[in-house]
Amino acid sequence: MNNIIEVRNLVKQFELTSKLGLQTHCVKAVNGVSFDVPEGETLGLVGESGCGKTTTGKLILRLVKPTSGEIYLEGKDINKISKKEMRRIRKDIQVVFQNPYAALDPKMTVADILSEPLSIHRIVFKYDYDKEVKRLLNLVGLSEKDAKKFPHEFSGGQRQRIGIARAIATRPKFIICDEPVSALDVSVQSQILNLLNDLQKELKVSYLFIAHGLNVIRHMSDKVGVMYLGKIVEIGRVEDIFNNPMHPYTKVLLNSAPIPDPTIIRERQAIKGEVPSPITPPSGCSFHPRCNIAMEICKNKSPELIKINEGHKAACHFCSAE
Repeated sequence: MNNIIEVRNLVKQFELTSKLGLQTHCVKAVNGVSFDVPEGETLGLVGESGCGKTTTGKLILRLVKPTSGEIYLEGKDINKISKKEMRRIRKDIQVVFQNPYAALDPKMTVADILSEPLSIHRIVFKYDYDKEVKRLLNLVGLSEKDAKKFPHEFSGGQRQRIGIARAIATRPKFIICDEPVSALDVSVQSQILNLLNDLQKELKVSYLFIAHGLNVIRHMSDKVGVMYLGKIVEIGRVEDIFNNPMHPYTKVLLNSAPIPDPTIIRERQAIKGEVPSPITPPSGCSFHPRCNIAMEICKNKSPELIKINEGHKAACHFCSAE
């Protein structure tokens, strides 16, 4: 199976200066991230707030310039192409934002919002805009009559459907879904997730799905990457991550997720301490101050991602390689 996106050793450093301008700190928001997203599949990225999930998405979109590393779209390194060439292929990489209330221009009608990418990327002829807008609205479960309305006339779930319609307007090959249901009511979340699944099957599009909720990640993903302090600490097929987690952080995350069955009783294992500051990250394994199996080697040596089995890797000194 061909890969739509290949990310290799991606690094993004931010320079932070103190309020008085006396000190400058270097923060590695993304620190050596690598993964592949095959055609028609979904890679889910999960982790605590501030672990680098959204920054990874912005780097792939080239909204933020990476410090180092490679990002390949169908074999082409998009960090080495010109701005003119990037504009031509930007239609192949789209995004669905987290907040549907802030993502849509309140002064534009739905028809204008959906016609804009059609015009910029010359997807269809101008006299076909109305027909294409109606097609997009039908694809996301909205009415043709909604084309003349403004964003404030819709609920949060409907606005997110408009955002999804805008993302698929350019007929992309890859869409980054940055926590697309976290701002929605629980009753609406499943509708949006099912819509994204249906569109993926129909349009053969690939997703990078960023989320906090493990149940959402499990429902949406073919592969899962677990991030902690800018690094992927475990990655594998969804069944490997949820049925055979290897990294201590992954195990604690899964253990802390609620089970929708009141008859099941299990001992909760909370993560001790707080997430360390990315300005002064721990030495060695970044998770060792909070890990219940950490030993001296964890404080002094950073573990590498090692192969557990086919397609399953984890970065822990106590994971056994294949």
